[in-house]
Amino acid sequence: MADAPPANAKDGGWTDERSVAGDRNPWSIVAVISIATFMTVLDTSIANVALDHIAGSLAVSYDEATWITTSFLVATAIVIPISGWLADVIGRKRYYMISVAVFTFASLLCGLAPNIAFLVLARVLQGAAGGGLAAVEQSMLVDTFPPAKRGMAFAAYGLVVIVGPVIGPVLGGVITDNFSWHWCFLINVPIGLLSLFLVQSYVTEPPAMIAAQKKLLENGLKIDVIGFVLIALALGALEITLDRGQEDDWFGSTFITTFAIISAVSFVLFIPWELTRNKPIVPIGLFANRNFAIGSVFLMVTGVILFGTTQFIPQLLQQVMGYTATNAGLALTTGGIATVLVMPLTGVLVGRVDLRWLIGTGFAIQAFALWHMSHLNTNMAFSDAAFARMIQSVGLPLLFVPITNMAYVGLKPGQSNQASAMMNVARNLGGTIGISTVQTMLAQREQWHRARLAETLNPFNPNYTHGVGYITQRLVEHGQPRALAMREAVGLLSATVTRQSAMLSYIDVFRVLMYVVLAAFPLMLFLRGQNDGAHE
Repeated sequence: MADAPPANAKDGGWTDERSVAGDRNPWSIVAVISIATFMTVLDTSIANVALDHIAGSLAVSYDEATWITTSFLVATAIVIPISGWLADVIGRKRYYMISVAVFTFASLLCGLAPNIAFLVLARVLQGAAGGGLAAVEQSMLVDTFPPAKRGMAFAAYGLVVIVGPVIGPVLGGVITDNFSWHWCFLINVPIGLLSLFLVQSYVTEPPAMIAAQKKLLENGLKIDVIGFVLIALALGALEITLDRGQEDDWFGSTFITTFAIISAVSFVLFIPWELTRNKPIVPIGLFANRNFAIGSVFLMVTGVILFGTTQFIPQLLQQVMGYTATNAGLALTTGGIATVLVMPLTGVLVGRVDLRWLIGTGFAIQAFALWHMSHLNTNMAFSDAAFARMIQSVGLPLLFVPITNMAYVGLKPGQSNQASAMMNVARNLGGTIGISTVQTMLAQREQWHRARLAETLNPFNPNYTHGVGYITQRLVEHGQPRALAMREAVGLLSATVTRQSAMLSYIDVFRVLMYVVLAAFPLMLFLRGQNDGAHE
């Protein structure tokens, strides 16, 4: 009779030597590290709601206030790709606690900021501190849970990552309207302090991590300075290009063109440089692993869909349908409830169903949801908007959890820190691309549709003259002088054209996002299953 396989072979090469749970229940780790995740994810979206109030309070323009968001995103984009290396060098628990402490202190500075320059600098510090948290948390989960249990672990963790951006706008609106924008940042202080206490009490730095750190430093610390500068310039400049492009007329602006060139040149130089280093600061060699490369693409697509729609669905409801910020946020909250209900089920299915089937189902639901959204119109009710978002939210757990699990298939345990960092780069980059693309398309398509519709508003069009005449007559019947009624009729038709052209532009964006999802489908054919071998 053949010998039973060793535990690490049965669990895809996993052992508990790198577990951060120590002798405690590993599920307590999920709860502890999710606190900081919730704080950072919530902060990303909650501050956007308060931009108008911040601009007014600090006596700056709205455009100047948007640098509060841009500076945070740029700092985050620079830190994420090197967060795995930092965790290896500093020690994962120590790096995590330093990040939480600095993020908490930076939040206090943001809440006490006396002017816009101080606030932007504090946001840079906040973004740099929060950038690496998600990657370190994911690597902790990978090292603490064997592959068979990672599904439930990532499902519990994923609730925070997905639900945070949904409730952020609602919570931000409530805080801003009823208290002050300062509390959008000050609320992080007690949460951060609680996180520090619990991490210190419950999270253990495993002996295997300590040994790996000592081995890494035994010949002295060698820093890939050029690699760091190149990736910082590439991602930082790209973030500025994407975040500010629409406002500054893209390549019609010297500012945007300059940063786009800096980003492109840095990327071109970065890849061959890192491939020829013995100890690169960013291990792009991980993309030679088929599942990791495809998983990163899938996470980027998920980021495009999640962040893109979360950004512009409330915009649609407010600008076209006339909803208040609170009601628009409530429409998204319905989707958050659906995610909360489906996420645990997904965690159970991950251990029992081929992950490729789950990912395929998730993308199919996303494609259907976006197709359904492309059939909305200006007569939709609140329930129509909420139901459309709910369909989409049902499919999100079927993407986030299985993709994250599948991406680690074939990777060595010691690669978890840097793999997690790279996957978070993909998700964040996808989110930035999604938001930027959506806003650009909305502006351009609305102009196009308005131009086409406005062509029909002329006296030679019998439908136009009939419409103006009908509205004018109704206004006259309600006591308006005929001359004034005719001017108001023309104004009403113009407003209708504006509203309809805006709605058509949103429909166009929904369709394009649907095509993006469909384009990702064929990549599933190249994924390796969980049991197709421990390593490539």
